[in-house]
Parts: sequence; C-alpha cells; structure tokens
Amino acid sequence: MDGTKRSNIKPGDRVKVVQKQDQKSGKLTEGVVLKLLTKSPAHPHGIKVMLEDKVVGRVKEVVK
Repeated sequence: MDGTKRSNIKPGDRVKVVQKQDQKSGKLTEGVVLKLLTKSPAHPHGIKVMLEDKVVGRVKEVVK
C-alpha cells in the first residue's frame, strides 16, 4: 500500500521506512508505527513516522 497518504497509515501498522541516513542507498527498515509525525494529508516522499523502537523515517510501503 502507498506510504505517501496519511490516511493509509495508523499507529500499530507494520511498515517499511527509509531513514534519513539511508536515503541514498534506499535501505528499508521494517517496524511497527508508534506515531505519525507528518501533519499534512500527503507527502511525495512518504509520511514521516516514528516506529516503536524510536526509529524515524518516511514510509515507503505498508506491509499487510
């Protein structure tokens, strides 16, 4: 599922995010959303979230 729309993501969802330092390599980190940090309804690079292990990144995909 698309990670650029805020409506697709909620706390408790399993997602794959790209962290700031991994943007060049595109390395994804998987985790569970603790809270959403992006306030706007959409963002072209992905909604910024904090995972339960305190990792912050932009959602690239929502894992089902």
